[in-house]
Formats: sequence, structure tokens, C-alpha cells
Amino acid sequence: MRLLLKNAKVIDSTSPHHGKKVDIFIQNGIIEKVGKRISVADAEIIKVKDLHISMGWLDVGTQVCDPGLEHREDLETVSQAAAKGGFTGIACFPNTDPTVHSKSQVQYIIKNTKGNLVDVYPIGAVTSNCNGRDITEMYDMNKAGAVAFSDGGYSIEDNGMMMRALQYVKPFNGVIINHPHDKTTALNGQIHEGLMSTSLGMRGIPSLSEELMIIRDIYLAEYTDSRLHIHNVSTAKGVRLIKNAKKKNLKITASVAAMNLVFTDNDLESFDTHLKVLPPLRESNDIKALKKGLKEGTIDCITSNHRPWHIEAKDLEFPYAEFGAIGLETTFGVVNPNVENNLEGVIDALSLAPRSILGLEMPSVKKGNRANLTLFNPNKIFTFEEKDIRSKSKNSPFIGKELQGEIIGVINNNLMELF
Repeated sequence: MRLLLKNAKVIDSTSPHHGKKVDIFIQNGIIEKVGKRISVADAEIIKVKDLHISMGWLDVGTQVCDPGLEHREDLETVSQAAAKGGFTGIACFPNTDPTVHSKSQVQYIIKNTKGNLVDVYPIGAVTSNCNGRDITEMYDMNKAGAVAFSDGGYSIEDNGMMMRALQYVKPFNGVIINHPHDKTTALNGQIHEGLMSTSLGMRGIPSLSEELMIIRDIYLAEYTDSRLHIHNVSTAKGVRLIKNAKKKNLKITASVAAMNLVFTDNDLESFDTHLKVLPPLRESNDIKALKKGLKEGTIDCITSNHRPWHIEAKDLEFPYAEFGAIGLETTFGVVNPNVENNLEGVIDALSLAPRSILGLEMPSVKKGNRANLTLFNPNKIFTFEEKDIRSKSKNSPFIGKELQGEIIGVINNNLMELF
């Protein structure tokens, strides 16, 4: 590959070229030159209006459904969806069939995605089959290539299990990712508990169900002096709890799902099952706190919360539909216009922070580094259509909606795709 990017604005807080418009010459997957008015013979030239570039984006907690649930998604289609959304890497949850709970399953994912345009990083299960009872051989999975450990869409309910998991990963500086959702206080809940749940006659999921588990996990992280990632916080009090924990210099990070920065429970008045997600859509004061937490650094990264479902699982009456929506293709276009005057923060939350949490290489935009890049136009407004979806599933609430932030292309592993 001989590629010349012309007049590209760099958005990368780790790069010496951050905030500057430069030309970038890439050869054999390596950034060879960065500067003004670069001229190279026989290079493919990319020159488009309002071109921005950053280090490639990475999604934490993607549901890939492969192996075993390929009717919903597979490694090929999830990679296509990720690239279309500007992601050059995904760290995938272990909720497959069989569960990614041993080194052989970790090796399956790595072997079947190695060298592709989109890097796929396995997250190993904390408990066998994510059942919450029997702890897995996390050390073996770490050696095989697992980048973190989690029961994914299943919260770790047992206090002792969570404590032992945090202790287990400490010797190799591993990180436990937990989705805070206490099922016993959210029993059979359908949407956020509040005025809207009462109005619609729906059983509610109280904010308490999230906050109780956040409190517990913070205490256990402090007790074990181990690394914890709180996955997809959604409440204002949850943000405050994490902020206070970080003031104590605990080894804690947190993420927020893109949809929870945009929608509130009021949007559920239409009973759109594509808006039935976990964590549930909360209230406007929660969105305000989440945005503030993201800007201040209390919340480290943004996730797509990509959870694909076949049509039979979503085209049902609301109480019977599964939780989840796809999100890889829409994350940036959703978040970008809704987190005002903070493009650098959004890009850091999509690229720098996820890699820092998982201990991965930082492909900063500078000479000599591997070209792992996302190309985008943050100002382009477009209508998202079903034909734009590369995921095998189509359960998106954004079909027919205007989004802002077009993905121009991605470059990684000496491969490129332009859209």
C-alpha cells in the first residue's frame, strides 16, 4: 500500500500533529511522512472535503455471537459493521455458544480474525458459561490473548465471586469488566422506573439496581487493590459514585453506551422495541450527568453497546422482546452532535481510553507508527438507512433518522476500506 492523505486534520491528543492539517504518506502499513505539501509518485491519493483522522477507534463489549449464534451475527459481519462505523478494533464479550471461557475459545477468535482490517480482541468469561458459579482459568486465557475478563451481558451477582475474580487477575494486572445490574432489585423490569413506567403500566428497573452494584464493586476494587471497569453506567448517582472513587485513586474506569447519551425513557412512549436496551434509557437529568462525567473524565470511554438480535426476538409486544440494539455503525453519528463542543473528548473516548483500559498498543498519528486510522467528517449530516447496515441484524432505532458524522474510511493492518 502506497497511500497519501491530503490536508487531513489530526484529532489525536497523543500526536505531535494534534489539531493541525497535514499530509500523511503511508507505505506498507507504516506512516512514513507527516507534513505539509507532501508529494509522492505512484501513491493513491485521498483528498476529500473536511477530512479528519484519528487513531483507529475501539469498541469495548461488542456482542459478536460467533461461535454458535451466527444467525444473529458472525465474525465477518460484525467486522464489516465495525469498519462502517469507524472502528478498527472491537473487544468482544464472551456471550457465545460455547461461551469464551477457556483458551481454546480465545484462540478460535484470534485465529479467525488475525490480520483482518478490524482487530478482534477476546474478552474471556469470569465464570464458566457465565453462570456466576464456577470461576474460569483466567490466567490461561490471558496467556492465550484475552484482553480482559467479564461475564458480558450477565452481571456478576455473587459478592465472593466478584472479590475472587478481582484477586485472580491482580498478579498479571488484568481487568474485570462488570455490567452493574442487580437482577434482584430489577426483577422482570422492562424500562427505567419512573413516571413513564407508571404511565405505560410497565414494571420498572430502578436506578438503585445499578447503583447498588456500583457501590459493591467499588468497595471490592478498593479491598483487593485490583482493576475494575464499570461497563455502561447510566445514572447520575452512578456517575457521582465513580467520581468519588476516582478521587481516592482507585483502579477504576467506566464507560457509557451511546444510546444512553441521547434517548430518555420518554422516547419509549411509542413502545419501540429497538429502544428496549440494557442499561435502560433513563431520565434527562441522567443524560446531563453522563455528558458532564464524560467531559470531566469521570467516564473514560463510549461504547456502541452492540447487541444484535434476529427479527423474531424484537418484532414482539414490548414485554416479550429481548433487550438490545445494534450500534457499531451509528455510535459516532449519534454521539458527535449530542456532546457539544467536545470533539477531542469524544474521539479520545472512542480510541485512546479503550486501548488504555485494555493495555493495548497506542497507534498515535506520527511518523514511524503503524497506520491504524479512522477517517471521518464530523460535520457531514446524513440520513441513516437500512441499506447502510452491514450487521446481520437490523435492530436499530436510528433507521430513517438524521445523524451527524460521516465515516470516510478505515486503515489497519496494511488494509483500507473507503465508504
